[in-house]
Amino acid sequence: MGNPGVERKPAMPARDGIRWNWLRFMYGYTVVVAGGSGAAIIISPNTVQSLFRLPNIDPLPFAIIGSVLLAFGLSSLLGLRDPLRFTPILLLQLGYKIIWFAGFVLPQSLRGQFPPYGIPLAILFASYVIGDLIAIPFPYLLSKKS
Repeated sequence: MGNPGVERKPAMPARDGIRWNWLRFMYGYTVVVAGGSGAAIIISPNTVQSLFRLPNIDPLPFAIIGSVLLAFGLSSLLGLRDPLRFTPILLLQLGYKIIWFAGFVLPQSLRGQFPPYGIPLAILFASYVIGDLIAIPFPYLLSKKS
């Protein structure tokens, strides 16, 4: 029997095995790379296009890309403060990058049409996929206790 008047909290899933340093690293990586890239695209899109030798891109979708990247970077600042609560940021990042690889990179590569200027981006995205897969605490997130 417990103490009367003392409220018991439901059991939380074990936080053992969570790679806290990896989680924080991935949030920091996102702040710097995605946030920095997004800000650069918004502030000086022509410089970004020239620097990375990108073909001419319609300014509207390019600005949307920059806005999304900047939003990921800014949201990841919250993840640095509370890594578990903001794990959906990393899940979204992982998801769209895997979809990009499966839906664009693989088909284009199989047809021999993947553009050479996309190789550095594919390598960067692969680093995020690997880092997110290591960092995201899937057993914790998928446990039935919450």
